[in-house]
Amino acid sequence: MKETRSLLNGLVACGVALAMVSTLAAQTASQGSAKVVRLKGAARYAAGPNAGQLLKVGDIVKPGAVIQTAADSRVDLVLGDGSASAPVAQPSVAAGVAAYAPSAEQNVVRLWENTLLSIDKLTETQTGADVVTETQLDLKAGHIFGIVKKTSAASKYEVKIPNGVAGIRGTVYDISAEGVIKVLEGSVVLAYVGPDGTVVTQVVSGAQQFDARTGVLSALPVPGQDDLRRYLNQVRAGLTPAPIPVSADTTLKYISPH
Repeated sequence: MKETRSLLNGLVACGVALAMVSTLAAQTASQGSAKVVRLKGAARYAAGPNAGQLLKVGDIVKPGAVIQTAADSRVDLVLGDGSASAPVAQPSVAAGVAAYAPSAEQNVVRLWENTLLSIDKLTETQTGADVVTETQLDLKAGHIFGIVKKTSAASKYEVKIPNGVAGIRGTVYDISAEGVIKVLEGSVVLAYVGPDGTVVTQVVSGAQQFDARTGVLSALPVPGQDDLRRYLNQVRAGLTPAPIPVSADTTLKYISPH
């Protein structure tokens, strides 16, 4: 009887151990990447020993890279899951546009001109019941426009700015490094340091804008909404000018983040 009970206890212990191993394996985070799907003008990136490398359409950028756009330039990136297989913009000679339409399951971010953005983290964890993603971007200068897909409750999408950090979920947004937040759809929660040195939290909902410099939350004016909708339609439908070839003599200085 005692031997049978010991055997059962041993089997239970082994089962628990195997379950824990399986759970840990299922929850191992995999590193994602970003893919350049559209480019106008010129942009550089720095990653590890590669400093100031020119970006081109189709490039895969890993977390830890810093991207900078030149004047009158912009870059569209697909972030995380599915980025490697994302199609790139194909210029149409007849229409004079680059056609690229990201799916609803893709996170897309556009870097506007004179923007410096660090891709700090892109991970995906399979928990068995759900997929948990974590995206961390660091906007050091300039401004970005983004589309964030609906994610699991445990997932995180954050954009750091020099004076704070914005938490984003299921949102169409426009953020400047100076702390101007515009939201077309969804919501953004911004935590920033106020003039008196205290941390302030502000929720910015759809059709609203917030300026951390003044602390003013207001309705996003119709022209601003039209701008965001135009950006959104451009990114989704690919109605942007065809990519301009980047030449080696492009005048662009890489700004070190350090």
